[in-house]
Amino acid sequence: MEKSIAIICGGGPAPGINTVISTLAKTFLKDGYQVLGVHEGYKGLFSENPSIEYLDFHFSDRIFSRGGSSLIMSRFKPKDSDFKVDFFAKYNIKLLVTIGGDDTASTSRRLMKFLKKKQFRCC
Repeated sequence: MEKSIAIICGGGPAPGINTVISTLAKTFLKDGYQVLGVHEGYKGLFSENPSIEYLDFHFSDRIFSRGGSSLIMSRFKPKDSDFKVDFFAKYNIKLLVTIGGDDTASTSRRLMKFLKKKQFRCC
């Protein structure tokens, strides 16, 4: 199975989000990873049927200078009971990149603790 990274955007749009997404995608594609953009932030990550954008070089070049966010954002802040390993296992996620503010970062920290407790090796 191909190794992958996932990118999510939490909170609201801010200048430079597409530049960050584009740069991350190009860097990891060059290193042989599949790059998944997950729409709707954490809400999408833990949904039964996440909306995923497979990011390639063409997509990344196209969004580089655009405003807004190419990935649909969400302010959803999951509870610990919302966490699941399904997405990470299904797509062989080796790294989760979270773009956002304090809530996005603190949720990422809680998620990593959850995955470690479940002895799920990724990220």
